[in-house]
Amino acid sequence: MALVWTSMNDLALLSTAGTARVMYSLNLLLVLEEQRESRARRGPRGPSAFIPVEEVLREGAGSLEQHLRLEALMSSGRVDNLAVVMGLHPDYLSSFWRLHYLLLHTDGPLASSWRHYIAIMAAARHQCSYLVGSHMAEFLQTGGDPEWLLGLHRAPEKLRKLSEINKLLAHRPWLITKEHIQALLKTGEHSWSLAELIQALVLLTHCHSLASFVFGCGILPEGDPEGSPAPQAPSPPSGQSSPPSGDPLNNSGGFEAARDVEALMERMRQLQESLLRDEGASQEEMESRFELEKSESLLVTPSADILEPSPHPDMLCFVEDPTFGYEDFTRRGAEAPPTFRAQDYTWEDHGYSLIQRLYPEGGQLLDEKFQAAYSLTYNTIAMHSGVDTSMLRRAIWNYIHCVFGIRYDDYDYGEVNQLLERNLKVYIKTVACYPEKTTRRMYNLFWRHFRHSEKVHVNLLLLEARMQAALLYALRAITRYMT
Repeated sequence: MALVWTSMNDLALLSTAGTARVMYSLNLLLVLEEQRESRARRGPRGPSAFIPVEEVLREGAGSLEQHLRLEALMSSGRVDNLAVVMGLHPDYLSSFWRLHYLLLHTDGPLASSWRHYIAIMAAARHQCSYLVGSHMAEFLQTGGDPEWLLGLHRAPEKLRKLSEINKLLAHRPWLITKEHIQALLKTGEHSWSLAELIQALVLLTHCHSLASFVFGCGILPEGDPEGSPAPQAPSPPSGQSSPPSGDPLNNSGGFEAARDVEALMERMRQLQESLLRDEGASQEEMESRFELEKSESLLVTPSADILEPSPHPDMLCFVEDPTFGYEDFTRRGAEAPPTFRAQDYTWEDHGYSLIQRLYPEGGQLLDEKFQAAYSLTYNTIAMHSGVDTSMLRRAIWNYIHCVFGIRYDDYDYGEVNQLLERNLKVYIKTVACYPEKTTRRMYNLFWRHFRHSEKVHVNLLLLEARMQAALLYALRAITRYMT
């Protein structure tokens, strides 16, 4: 169900942000109440296939009413399942929707219908029917030509020219070169302006990473009668049934799960103590540990018995070269591309300044969104409070960048192996690199003693780290084209 707000003009007339928060919370509670009634009628049902609706009510509704800012409402006329799950972290949701609204609903170089079509192209690369369906509806509402929805071959040549860079951004962004940028910008009837291209690239990476969030959290389509996860999310292999989604301890091994938490806390304590004693590794050791982590990531793959999701023809029509997908940055028996040294092209010193120059409305909001996810903390880990989680958050962020070939010279990648257990690595790499392969079993197996909101936070880090990695490769190519 999607509860519709009054018009944006009516929303602007709300006298206080407090009134807006109450109205939003009432909408949210009505959405969840209907889903709870639906569950009573036909079994489990909520905004997520992975998170019980009771957990969303318990962890999300109160904080939304207290903290959600008015700006978070301005991007959409409805409360959808994606917003409900993301609303477990309302401060982040506010940052997310401000950028989302800018990309898709405010004035800009590209017409609104074109932006929604670009979003369709991006989401289709990951077979994300949740996003494809949503943007199809908005494409038509903004005056888009229905003929274009028959497939990419019916769209204008200028849009079709984005197909190659869309493919690379979604799966292997390290292959993007200044020649790709030059091909889009060269003078001609179907050429792109730099302002248009920047907006398109940000939108593509935004939707690719949002597809990761949809699959990673098991977001369900609104009103789906079967309550099945969004696009083609494969079921657990036969003989490996998933535990009840309401059981955070996997319905067994509760003691073992609690012991895993204590072991993680102890490793964090030891690492922090070694940093205080200034026992850091040398540059040579840190480089060696990065190469080891990069090589070991080859072994971090979903179980071989997970069925490959079948591409849906309604989405394949928007995809060229559908067999092209993620390929490990370090490959056996192949010459790997050079590592992207983050210090040579940082977001803070290079990417952000370029975006600010070419797309000033988006630069600040992008930076705020990255920071909102990276710095988000409640100083808790499972049943522990008063915990400094910065080391764990950095390990997750840097591991995501590692599988995309980005290395931080000042980071000891030995911490990744100490802080991220194998089930978490499998989940992270799957959601970041081929999200359509994510299963409920993967979600249940990592951090078995953690709250669902903490697992959603992992997905926020995934979303933002993945988006930043792809943007860095694209912006570096633009910089090389311009110099």
